[in-house]
Amino acid sequence: MIEIFLWGLVGLIACLAVWRFSRTPAVYIRRLVFALIHLLYRLRFQGRRFVPPRGPALVVCNHVSFMDALVMGGGSPRPLRFLMDRPIYESIWLNWLFRMVGAIPVESDRRDPGNVRRALDEVSRALRNGDVVMLFPEGRLTSDGEIRTFRRGLDLILAKDPVPVIPAALSGLWGSWTSNRHGKALAHLPRRCRARVALYFGEPVPPGQASRQLLEAQVRELKAEADRWVETGKP
Repeated sequence: MIEIFLWGLVGLIACLAVWRFSRTPAVYIRRLVFALIHLLYRLRFQGRRFVPPRGPALVVCNHVSFMDALVMGGGSPRPLRFLMDRPIYESIWLNWLFRMVGAIPVESDRRDPGNVRRALDEVSRALRNGDVVMLFPEGRLTSDGEIRTFRRGLDLILAKDPVPVIPAALSGLWGSWTSNRHGKALAHLPRRCRARVALYFGEPVPPGQASRQLLEAQVRELKAEADRWVETGKP
């Protein structure tokens, strides 16, 4: 009788977990991602309080590796809607996940005329819905570990929807197997484990005051701070 009761209780808990996951999958996915990146790296987060607890906002960050989105998604106190390349979005293995978390795919107009406009319209809808949208303004992975010039798409987004912009910087992922340091990313086996990885958020730039030049400068400053911790282990 006790065994039947215990199995019934386990079944009830399992059903409750499935029900809650089906209602708020993004919450549980973020928790799993947070646990995963803590297993993979020695992490330092700074400035997470600068992500507003409610309302629309844009987060911009340097782009180092294919792990960036996982670290950003796990480190942010709020769910992020990522603007990402369509070929990655349509990955046969991960498309279900990207759809579930509301990622926004974008493709060049050369390959798909009108796609950039449609993607920017979706970004606008997300912001007007009160979401936090995350993008990498460099547009592609760094090839040398340094930050590239931010592209004009950032200015187009802000001209249409002036919202607070939170600069952010990643350090410690350059040299990982998901970066381009040792050749094409993902083309070789991992060379290190439990590396230091830092994600620093800066103070929000108020609506109407942000420009890609200002934000690029702030991301560079944050990256220099994050680099110091990665290199020395000291703030």
